[in-house]
Amino acid sequence: MSLEEKFSAAAGSVKGMKSRPVDTELLELYGLYKQATCGDCSADKPGALDLKAKAKWEAWSGKKGMAQDAAKEAYVSYANTIITKY
Repeated sequence: MSLEEKFSAAAGSVKGMKSRPVDTELLELYGLYKQATCGDCSADKPGALDLKAKAKWEAWSGKKGMAQDAAKEAYVSYANTIITKY
């Protein structure tokens, strides 16, 4: 199975989970997913009052410089951990 296939399978499994992970776990998954699919964050930082958007931006921006393939591998590994936990 190629890395791309593993990544797609992990993303599908995360979407189909019956229980919702905690926010910190979701933010980690979000940051890795965005880095893997889009590369480095190029969006402007949201305002201080938009807490959800700011948290998501920080999760993605924190992965800056990580190669997309490395982000995919990290996503698959972390997703599998989360899936077995929930």
